[in-house]
Amino acid sequence: MKYVLISGGVVSGLGKGVTASSIGVVLKACGLRVTSIKIDPYLNIDAGTMSPFEHGEVFVLDDGGEVDLDLGNYERFLDVTLTKDNNITTGKIYQSVLEKERKGDYLGKTVQVVPHITDAIKDWIESVAVIPVDGKEGPADVCVIELGGTVGDIESMPFIEALRQLSFQVGTIFCFQKTKPTQHSVRELRALGLTPHLLTSRSAEPLLESTKEKLSKFCHVPIENILNIHDVPNIWHIPLLLRNQNAHHSILQQLNLLNQATPPDLQQWTEMAETFDSLTESVRIAMVGKYVGLTDSYLSVVKALLHACVARSFKPSIDWIAASDLEDESAKSTPEAHAAAWATLKSADCVLVPGGFGDRGVRGMMLAAKYARENNVPYLGICLGMQISVIEFARSVLCWEKANSVEFDAQTPNPVVIFMPEGSRTHMGSTMRLGSRRTLLQTSDCITSKLYGSSEYVDERHRHRYEVNPDVIGTLEEAGLQFVGKDESGKRMDILELPSHPFYVGVQFHPEFKSRPARPSALFLGLILAATGKLEAYISRQNGS
Repeated sequence: MKYVLISGGVVSGLGKGVTASSIGVVLKACGLRVTSIKIDPYLNIDAGTMSPFEHGEVFVLDDGGEVDLDLGNYERFLDVTLTKDNNITTGKIYQSVLEKERKGDYLGKTVQVVPHITDAIKDWIESVAVIPVDGKEGPADVCVIELGGTVGDIESMPFIEALRQLSFQVGTIFCFQKTKPTQHSVRELRALGLTPHLLTSRSAEPLLESTKEKLSKFCHVPIENILNIHDVPNIWHIPLLLRNQNAHHSILQQLNLLNQATPPDLQQWTEMAETFDSLTESVRIAMVGKYVGLTDSYLSVVKALLHACVARSFKPSIDWIAASDLEDESAKSTPEAHAAAWATLKSADCVLVPGGFGDRGVRGMMLAAKYARENNVPYLGICLGMQISVIEFARSVLCWEKANSVEFDAQTPNPVVIFMPEGSRTHMGSTMRLGSRRTLLQTSDCITSKLYGSSEYVDERHRHRYEVNPDVIGTLEEAGLQFVGKDESGKRMDILELPSHPFYVGVQFHPEFKSRPARPSALFLGLILAATGKLEAYISRQNGS
């Protein structure tokens, strides 16, 4: 197993995840099998309980792992299926060591950061690196490791030390320093025992040759190993940028893999990047959510919309609407924001209400769902967005004025959304319905089935602790709402449609997590097709009629 380590200096959040993913793409294009590991030095066991405002979205894996959003980048770029163990946190490492200590596995020794924590880190990396993630048997050729945070953080010190030790055990670990103020960071990294072989420098414009020469001189890195990731029209250009600077040759040479690799074939990436650049016609998507102040909170939704739009030759134009701005109270407290939110909603080609937790903005989401339902505007509700559509339908059509989710009103006389029986009311982490679950489609005569190629079932990823109340399904269906997808027990509602509407779909799962650049999510594709008036023709072609 060969390892590529990407670390960052000075400031976190400059795009190490995209850089790591892009390196993986280039190596994969050279015919190598690639896997990825993300190291997050925080003490949380996983990202599951973190606020989207602080950390961006929580990405969910097939095995139910709630992980850092960078693993979503890895899955999308490399088209792999990772496990929760591909995201290492300080919390996981310390938990595993302390569990061993309690069992007596250390035979009475004093348990210390070195060697016990560092050994646990090395063992974790080596065991996870050999797990196949691309559907083939046997381990990958290269494992790309991204070390979160910045070099010099006290939190990352045990990981740096473990990686230093690992470099002696397995041969060269290819250190990839991604930074702006480069010289200081390289000095810091060297002082900790790791020597970078390549530097990538972020900049708005391409670096001058004189700047590269200066970096080479002061950082002791060959000039051909100094790469520049300057601003590009879209991130699909970054693997091409690395290829054009011969990054693959430098990496393969350092890892002694030149004889095993082929010239990089990035034709598909080139086509995707150039196609996106050439798009002129856009589709307006109203995204009505709780966390619109930080777009990373909905990163996978944004990427899934991008994949679907590009597949249909449209440029996504996302209008972010804070759900609370649509509410009646907002008309009094912030009338300008209220008017702007409604004007934006009414000018959109389609409406999307994504997932979320808590009652803030819920009434605004219901108003958005009602507007879409009554005006035949294509609507996709995801997780909370599906539950919102059920509550709104119960209130408006069944006239259950106080219908609600018990998440928002524990005493509601009409609980149309309830707490799942197997959920925990005392512990938040990893206690939801998580990971890939099978949904059985109840009829082939529905939009969802046709978009999924008339499949009898779909496997999608879930993350929720509330569900539609099975006791009210009959009443809702008599009034016109149709539940076309259920779990294998038949009691849990996973997909709803409104047959009288051109495209009104709610799903309890998160289809965005499995969307890929060359393989967009069926439901996001359906939303864009409906928004552009091309759904009916597409379904007719797909079904050969």
